[in-house]
Amino acid sequence: MRKLSMLAVAAVVAMAAPATSQAQDKDIVETAVAAGSFKTLAKLLGDAGLVETLKGPGPFTVFAPTDEAFAKVPAATLEALGKDKAKLKSVLLYHVVAGKVMAADALKLAGKSAKTVEGSEAKISVMGQTPMINNAHIVKTDILAKNGVIHVIDAVILPPAK
Repeated sequence: MRKLSMLAVAAVVAMAAPATSQAQDKDIVETAVAAGSFKTLAKLLGDAGLVETLKGPGPFTVFAPTDEAFAKVPAATLEALGKDKAKLKSVLLYHVVAGKVMAADALKLAGKSAKTVEGSEAKISVMGQTPMINNAHIVKTDILAKNGVIHVIDAVILPPAK
């Protein structure tokens, strides 16, 4: 379990790395871990059992909240998610879209929604010059991985209540 969590951390850190041809040799998880700013996301991916999924062939588009984004979430909320694996998995999969959606393609969806792997829709918009998904600003785009692309966001987004 510890090895899986460390792998997840490594993957999330890699997501924050600049897009380079070398980054394309790594999967989404490895790319995120190498980046260093996705430790919380990596740990939660491990806790939810999603590391192997995001190491799969994809392609995936991941809207990856930074550690700072997770710091904005109340500790009690994170603790509750940690105790409810199904809900944690749902929240994390809400940050993933099937397919490789580059920033230029996502901007064409402004004012529309994208279906997430969790099953709900997430709203794509532009506020001023800043692209957004739901209430999160997309602060870095098009970090390439061999099985998809990562876009860094400044907030954790939550699926609509069912």
